[in-house]
Amino acid sequence: MKNCVYLWITKLNTMKRILYILYTWIIFVPVFLVLTLLTALTTIVGCFLGGERIFAYWPGRIWSWLTCHLALCPVKVRGRENIPSGQSCIFVSNHQGAFDIFLIYGFLGVPFKWVMKSGIKKIPFVGDACRAAGFIFVEKATPGGTANIIREAEKYLSNGVSIVIFPEGSRTYNGKMVRFRKGAFQLATDLNMPLVPITLNGPYEVLPIGSLNLRRHSLEMIIHPAVSPAGAESNHKGLELLAEQTRQTISAELWNCYR
Repeated sequence: MKNCVYLWITKLNTMKRILYILYTWIIFVPVFLVLTLLTALTTIVGCFLGGERIFAYWPGRIWSWLTCHLALCPVKVRGRENIPSGQSCIFVSNHQGAFDIFLIYGFLGVPFKWVMKSGIKKIPFVGDACRAAGFIFVEKATPGGTANIIREAEKYLSNGVSIVIFPEGSRTYNGKMVRFRKGAFQLATDLNMPLVPITLNGPYEVLPIGSLNLRRHSLEMIIHPAVSPAGAESNHKGLELLAEQTRQTISAELWNCYR
C-alpha cells in the first residue's frame, strides 16, 4: 500500500513538473520577453527625457515584481523596517541565481542603483537600459576598479539613492556562499555609509546557474539591521573582518540546505 501511494505521489509530481515546464515555455518566456523589451524601452526613453529618478527605478521594479508572480513563485519578505529611513546605504546580498535580481528589484521597496558586471552591457536593450538608468558597471580585472566604483557610487549615494552589490562577485554553483570580495566594504568605509546585509533563499531552486528550465519554488528575502562601518580599519585586515562579519550575518538566515 505504501509503495502504491509513493508511486502515485511520484507520478503526480512528475506531471506537475511537466505542466510547469510547458507553462514556462508557452506562456512565461514569451510574456517575459515582451515585458523585458517594454521595460527596457520605457527606461531608455524616460531617462533620456530627464526622468531618471522615476524611470531608472519604477519600470524595473514593476518588471521584476511581475516576473516573480508570472513564474508562480510566492515571495516572503522580512525586515523592511531595518532599512535606514531617508538615508543612502549599501545593500550587500548573497548571490544564488538569476532570480536574485527580480527578488531584490521587485520587493526591496527603495530606489537604488545596481553594481553589475560589465558583460551585461552587451545584452540587447537591457544593456542600454542599464546605462540609461545610471547603473554602475564593474570592469573585471581592471586596475583601480574599486576606486572607479567609489567615484561612480558617490554621486548617487550623496543624493539619497542606495546601491546594491553582490560581494561574492558571481552566482553560486551549489546554493552555498563563497568568500566575499572586499570592494563593497571598501566602499562603505571610504564613504562612511551603513551596510545593510540581505539574505536570499530560493532563487537557486528556481533557476540555478547553467539551467534553462525554471522550477517553481518559494522565494524569501531577509533584510538585516544596518551595520555601521565606523571604526573599521580601511586596510586589508579590517576589510576582511568586516566582510566576514557581514557574511556570517547573511549566512545565519540561510535555509539549512544552503549552509
